[in-house]
Amino acid sequence: MSKHTPYDKLSQLGGATTAADGPEGAVLERVDNPNKSEPYMIRFACPEFTSLCPVTGQPDFAHLVIDYAPDEWIVESKSLKLYLTSFRNHGDFHEACTVGIGKRLVKELSPHWLRIGGYWYPRGGIPIDVFYQFGDKPKGLWVPDQNVPPYRGRG
Repeated sequence: MSKHTPYDKLSQLGGATTAADGPEGAVLERVDNPNKSEPYMIRFACPEFTSLCPVTGQPDFAHLVIDYAPDEWIVESKSLKLYLTSFRNHGDFHEACTVGIGKRLVKELSPHWLRIGGYWYPRGGIPIDVFYQFGDKPKGLWVPDQNVPPYRGRG
């Protein structure tokens, strides 16, 4: 007799998986929030995010920080990693990548609140920081600073 768990429906965790060719085809999996009665925040930091410039095809690099206050669902972290990896062959501007990731997470998770900071490294000498927020921060929720320093060149 096998014992079933709430995690049986996950298709990517526990086995070999490959990233999708782009974010449209990437699967984001979610699981029940184990702490629905308590407001809390989850943070994911991705200091090595990459995508492609849609015009030149050259790589773009960013440090992403995703904070969210879950409601019914939390994202399964391996599926998030594979989703973010799917951008490596995806051409889009910094703003589209950052805001698109935030909106996709909102669509899949319906959190109380979400924010994403995209701290993009310079191309052409200009760093671009992109921020997106959904919802209002729950009252009393401790939200630490994202602690990504502004870009400083040599000097």
